[in-house]
Amino acid sequence: MPSPDLSLTTGPARAEEGHLGHLLRIVGLLVGMVLLVSAGNILAWRYPDPDDILRLVQVRDLLAGQGWFDPGQHRIDPLRDVPMHWSRLVDLPLALVIGALTPLVGQAPAEAFAVIAVPLLTLGVAMAFTGLVAVRMLGRETGGWAVLLAGTMPLLIHQFQPLRIDHHGWQIACLAVAFWGLSRGDRRLGPLVAGLAMAWGLTISIEMLPLAGLVGAILALRWLRAAERAALAHYMQALAGGLVALFLATRGWPGSQAFCDAVGPAHLGFFCVTALGTTILRHVRPLSTIGTIVALGAVAAAGLACFGWASPTCLGTPFGTLDPVVRDFWYVNVSEGRPIWEQDAVILIPFAQIVIGFVLAALLWSRAPEETRGAWLEFLLLFAGTLLLGVLVVRSLAFASLLATIPFAWLLGAALARLRTGGALWSRVAVALATMLLIIPAAPFAVAKAVDPVRVSAAEPGEIAMSSCDLEASARRLRALPQGTVFAPLDIGPSILLETGHGVIATGHHRADKAMRDVIGAFVSGDPFSRLIVEAYGADYLVMCTDLIEPSIYAGRGGEGSLAARLIAGNAPDWLEPVETGGPDTFRVWRVRD
Repeated sequence: MPSPDLSLTTGPARAEEGHLGHLLRIVGLLVGMVLLVSAGNILAWRYPDPDDILRLVQVRDLLAGQGWFDPGQHRIDPLRDVPMHWSRLVDLPLALVIGALTPLVGQAPAEAFAVIAVPLLTLGVAMAFTGLVAVRMLGRETGGWAVLLAGTMPLLIHQFQPLRIDHHGWQIACLAVAFWGLSRGDRRLGPLVAGLAMAWGLTISIEMLPLAGLVGAILALRWLRAAERAALAHYMQALAGGLVALFLATRGWPGSQAFCDAVGPAHLGFFCVTALGTTILRHVRPLSTIGTIVALGAVAAAGLACFGWASPTCLGTPFGTLDPVVRDFWYVNVSEGRPIWEQDAVILIPFAQIVIGFVLAALLWSRAPEETRGAWLEFLLLFAGTLLLGVLVVRSLAFASLLATIPFAWLLGAALARLRTGGALWSRVAVALATMLLIIPAAPFAVAKAVDPVRVSAAEPGEIAMSSCDLEASARRLRALPQGTVFAPLDIGPSILLETGHGVIATGHHRADKAMRDVIGAFVSGDPFSRLIVEAYGADYLVMCTDLIEPSIYAGRGGEGSLAARLIAGNAPDWLEPVETGGPDTFRVWRVRD
C-alpha cells in the first residue's frame, strides 16, 4: 500500500467550514444508511433497552408539568422518593422536539418522530466533529470515509440507532467534540471547547470522569513535552466553570442530600481546586520537568483532599453502597457495565475490530513526520485510554470505536488507491478482501447467518427484544384495569410506566435499591415471605413475563418453591387471582387478593 500523507491540515477557518459542508452531506448519507438498517426495529417499535423507555417516561413527566429540578420518578416505589441520577440535558432535546410538534401533529406522532430523529441527530454531531479531525489529520477524502465507516462499528452504531434515546449517544458526541478541540493543538480555543464538552458529558453521567481525566493527562503531557502550559489551564478552567454552570442549570442549588453517582458539590470542589491550581502553576516561573510533575501531582492531591473532606463516602466506586442482594442479582447481570472477560465470546469480534484499528493508529504514529508526531501521539494515547476503559466496562468500547474510524478510513483510502493503480486481478481481489475483513471482521459471520439463520426459541429465556410477551402492547392492555400499583420484575416496570397510569415497585435503577431488593426478595422467596413483601407495598396487581432472563434467574436461584418458579410453571399461590387481559400466554397478570 502507498505511504499515507500524514501532514496535519491546519488551514484557515474558512477551509474547515468548507470541509464541514462536505462532511455534513456524508453524515446525511450515514444517517440514511442507519435508518434503512434499523427499519425492522422501527416497524416492530422495539426499544433497545428499558432505560430508553424510562427516558421517555421522564420526558413525558417533564412536559406534563413536573419540575425541571425534580427528575424523580414518583410512580416508582410507593414507600419512598426515588430521585433519578439522570440529567435533564438528555431530556431537553427530546422535550423540545415533542413539545414543538405535539400541537401540530399530536403527542404520539411527535414522540415517534423524536425517538427516531434525536438519536440520528446525535450521531450527526458525533461524526461531523470526528470527520473534521480526520480531515485535519489525513485530508478531505479520508474525513469522508471516517464518517461512513462509523456504520461498520456495531458497538458505536448501537448507541445511535433509532429509539435509543438513553444518554450513551450524547456521551459519545461529547467525546467527539472534545477530540476535535484536542486535535486543534492550540493554546486557547481547542482546550476551552474540550473542557466545555467534557463538562457537558460529566453532567450527563459520571461515567465520563475517566475520559475527562484522560484528556487532562494528555494536555499535561503537552505541558511537559512542549512547555505548553496554557492549554491545560484553559481546559481545567472550562471544565470546572462548565460543571458549575450546568449543575446550577440542571440541579439547582445544592440540596442536603448528595449522591456519589452524579456530579455534586464534592465533585465541583475537586474541579475548582484543580483548575485554580493549574492556573497558578501556569503563571509562576517555569519549573523543571520533575518539579512540574511534582507540582501537578500536588494540585491533584489537593483536589482529592477537598473531595474526600466534602464526601468521604464517595472515595470508592459510585456503586460501593449498593445493597448486596441488588448487586448479586441485578448489577452483576447488567453485562454492558461489566469487563470484557465476563462477556459472551461474540464480543470478541467487534473487540478485535477495534484492536486492529488501534494497531493501524500505532502504525500511522510510527510513520508520521516529526512535525506531526506529537499530534499523532496524543491521538494514540486517547485511543489507548478508551480501549482500556472499554476492556473494564464493555459499553465504553463505543468510545474506542469512534476513534477507530480514523485509522480505518486511512486503510480504506490506501486500499482504494492501490486498486486504482491497477495490477494483477488476483492482487486487487486480495487487497479488497483483506481490507473488507479488517474493517468488517463480522462479514463472514453475517453471510453465514443469512445463508443458514439460527432462530431463537420463544420458549427460551432471553432479552426483551427476543421475548414473545410484546411488552409495550401487553402493558397497554393493563390500562383496562383500575389504576393501582403493580408488582413486577425490574425490566418490565418501565413499559408499565410508559403505557399506563399504574405505579410500580421498582425498575432497574439503583437509587431505588431498597425497593429493588424487595422485588428480588419476593420473587426468590416462597410463602409466606413473598406475600408479606407484596402486601407491604400495597400492590394491587402482580405481572410476570415468563420468557425473560430476569424471572429465570429468580427461579433458578430461589428453587421450585419460589414465587418466580411457581408463576413460570403456572402454579400461582392462592392469594393471587388470575386476570385475563387478552395478551400472549407468556405475559401473565394476577390481582392481589385482600
